[in-house]
Amino acid sequence: MKKVACVGILVADVIVQPVAKMPEKGALEKVDSITIHSGGNAMTASINLTKLGNEAYIIGKVGGDVFGNYLRECLVKAGVSDKGLKTDDSVQTSASVLLIDAAAERSFFHTVGTNAVFSIDDVDWSIIEECDSVFVTGTFLLSTFDGAQTAEFLKRCKEMGKTTFLDVCHDASGRWGEIVNPCLKYLDYFMPSIDEAKCIAQKDDVQAMADEFIKNGAKNIVIKMGGDGCFYQQEGESKGKILPAFKGVKAVDTTGAGDSFCSGFLAAHARDLSMEECVLFANATGAHCVMEKGATTGIKSYDEIMAFIKERI
Repeated sequence: MKKVACVGILVADVIVQPVAKMPEKGALEKVDSITIHSGGNAMTASINLTKLGNEAYIIGKVGGDVFGNYLRECLVKAGVSDKGLKTDDSVQTSASVLLIDAAAERSFFHTVGTNAVFSIDDVDWSIIEECDSVFVTGTFLLSTFDGAQTAEFLKRCKEMGKTTFLDVCHDASGRWGEIVNPCLKYLDYFMPSIDEAKCIAQKDDVQAMADEFIKNGAKNIVIKMGGDGCFYQQEGESKGKILPAFKGVKAVDTTGAGDSFCSGFLAAHARDLSMEECVLFANATGAHCVMEKGATTGIKSYDEIMAFIKERI
């Protein structure tokens, strides 16, 4: 089975639920729970992959603080190697406060912390050498690594014969294609959500988005469409397809749903499944994520998710 290196952001997520309204100044609003969880695209993917039975590595950076210690402990407990995780005592660990309403929709407070100072110089290339696939995730929240460094990193990975994957976050600064487009020619799989894909491609139609990404060099396109499922287009095909999401899934918390989808795709790809089978398994993994609170809590074993798929198709 292929080994996967997950490169990018790690975040300590403090989840407050349910939030009906923000308290007035100086006032208190009661909620049912305030809990802490591991989060961040790369961390979520590495833990999910391990839960799915894959061998996963994390490459990123945390601070020498309580949040950083917590995230490292979560990785070790999950069985993820922390060999590639650097500590910077001068910067706080990235953290978010997630406010979840009764409909499971999220609002965030976020500090970028150590994710902003992670750079290509922090990469342990011996880990990349050991792995078959490299998943960069968290673009637009990796201030130093974004853009030219990401492109250089992916270029070197391709020169080493690795299969490359990239997912992105929301870009509040509006740089979008300026940051992503130089990376596409080094990508085997580009995996944005439809909202980010629209902003990067500057197109409204999902097929037009895929066409734009392929024009700029990406080989395979996977666009996450939430409740509408997933659009995918395989290298060499002129048109893509849409695979619907699983129905009848009660969403408790959508935190990490996109990251879990990517984890499922990577886990299936590591087992040499077809592109359609990878997307189907990814949809099922994302569905499991939203059924529990936290980015990784709901992820089951590979066999359990395969059983879920067989029951529903």
